Amino acid sequence: MGERLRSGAGSSGGPTASGGRGGSAQDRGRETSDAGDRASDLLAVEAAGIRFKNPVLTASGTFGYGLEFAELIDLNRLGGMCTKGLSALPMEGAPPPRIAETHGGMLNAIGLQNIGVRAFIRDKLPELRKYDLKIIANIFGYSTEEYSEVARALNDADGVAAYELNISCPNVKTGGIEIGSNTALAASVTEAVKRVANRPVIVKLSPNVTDITEIARAVESAGADALSLINTIVGMSVDIYRRKPRIANITGGLSGPAIKPIAVRMVYQTARAVKLPVIGIGGIASAEDALEFIIAGATAIQVGTANYYDPTVSMKIIDGLEEYCHRQGIRSITEIVGSLSL
Repeated sequence: MGERLRSGAGSSGGPTASGGRGGSAQDRGRETSDAGDRASDLLAVEAAGIRFKNPVLTASGTFGYGLEFAELIDLNRLGGMCTKGLSALPMEGAPPPRIAETHGGMLNAIGLQNIGVRAFIRDKLPELRKYDLKIIANIFGYSTEEYSEVARALNDADGVAAYELNISCPNVKTGGIEIGSNTALAASVTEAVKRVANRPVIVKLSPNVTDITEIARAVESAGADALSLINTIVGMSVDIYRRKPRIANITGGLSGPAIKPIAVRMVYQTARAVKLPVIGIGGIASAEDALEFIIAGATAIQVGTANYYDPTVSMKIIDGLEEYCHRQGIRSITEIVGSLSL
């Protein structure tokens, strides 16, 4: 990644977390629980009826199935993680090239490649649930029925705390209209999943809309338990020597520090428009970045692109948030959620 992109990860000012961890997941979990008890009231937050030990989650699509990072960071320290998007059937994804670096960010068109929900339950979840963190299953589909099928498959799976609906997908039954850009479609998918789900439902909103608060209100009325935003912004990059798009899909999702001001603005607007908890996403690479979202109205945050160039960034953000609270005399980070002074 470029110099500006890399530089954001280490700017939290908090103690730097170590990389790989020795011992078993259970041992590390006990050590983390002891430390967590001491700071339980400081960083603990609640969203969608779920208590997270801290507001730092990892974003879907940037953290694999979680186990890929187990030797790089202590998963037990995370407030939670969102799995790679899960579909009813396995998907191979888009052809390469899939990723292109841009100034202050990256474009990706992975095509939602994944092993499928049943393989996740069988092969990944048993190991993942050994860790002391909240597992949020990100799910998607190309019709209301597909979303519901994935949710039903997960209902009997132990260890999943909530479902996050990726509604930035085209609906094949409506001519390819993106579900997340249409209030009726977004509400319909939310209602359908809520009818079958036995866990809280978090709806992940697309920024590629005229007014994100309209979609937010629609899914709130449809029964969503929380909102996460923003997903990536549609962008494009051209190779001027080959005169071709830099990614095979032509367009892709822009993420990274370049989109953070847009994401903070949308979180602020959405938090004022709905009564649901909001989870902020978009260009977060430091504790300062996370705090911007929290002060703007986010109860929790997700770290995405920064995981690629600094796998320990989530640990640094947790440390930085704790240090900030101590320095500011804050007894609970919930005190500053939506505390923006106008």
